[in-house]
Amino acid sequence: MRHQKHRHSLGVTIEHRAAMLSNMAASLIKHDRIETTLAKAKALRPFIEKVITKAKQAAAKTEKKDSVHLRRLALKVVRDEDAVTLLFNEKYKEFVNRTGGYTRIYKLALPRISDAAEMAFIEFVKADDPGYKKTKKSAKGKKASVKTTEAAPAAEAPAAQA
Repeated sequence: MRHQKHRHSLGVTIEHRAAMLSNMAASLIKHDRIETTLAKAKALRPFIEKVITKAKQAAAKTEKKDSVHLRRLALKVVRDEDAVTLLFNEKYKEFVNRTGGYTRIYKLALPRISDAAEMAFIEFVKADDPGYKKTKKSAKGKKASVKTTEAAPAAEAPAAQA
């Protein structure tokens, strides 16, 4: 059975996808921001966030043995020693106070000219960036109480006019 086997296939083979994500992750680590298609940016986000988590865990470990293991695991997927060294030595400090959400994707307004693919920027979120305020979605139980409170003022309004 194929349960939980879905990944962003991007229309390429597994090997090509792994190499492409590895190269894009290395570029993102080195340059902090890259422009790519929206589909590739969405595929890169979980890939790079797992590597950043490994870097944070390696910094938190006091044993050298564990940090070397995590560095090798990151090097296994990113495949660029300079990028992994930069991430594990310097860049991880930007994400120490964040519990996740290390990247942000901006959709660009204009599509690519050659094939009209949706384009996007993917970039690292700075440590002090609070991000957008999320709107709170009400639960089903809250909706019922909101409806009853809205109905009560509506009943009082005609009485106030008379």
